[in-house]
Amino acid sequence: MSGDEPRTDAGESAGGARGDETRGDGATRTATVRTTHADAALVAAALAPDETDSMATRVDGDAIECAIERPTTGGLRATADDHVVNLRVADRLVERARAHLAADGGARRSDTNGDTDTNT
Repeated sequence: MSGDEPRTDAGESAGGARGDETRGDGATRTATVRTTHADAALVAAALAPDETDSMATRVDGDAIECAIERPTTGGLRATADDHVVNLRVADRLVERARAHLAADGGARRSDTNGDTDTNT
């Protein structure tokens, strides 16, 4: 991954003990995952299909920030873990695509009808 490894800041709203999965008080657990990338907008776009209603992702320059809110600590952990795994995959794909395009010299090719397409 480009930049720093993902850092998770996790906390709970409305107080309470961490790890108590059976509390029925309506409290939510929240975490924010902020990562930096060479092409944050493209990585964030690749993540969009896997987002759930419990996630809110925004791009700020070279950073992606994902706020996660779940009713249980276990659910928060699972969602944050899934997000980080998806981030790593998306970031690697973007890096490999850039390397491929650079090695190809950003070459353009002509198809059979004479139109020029980018080599993607």
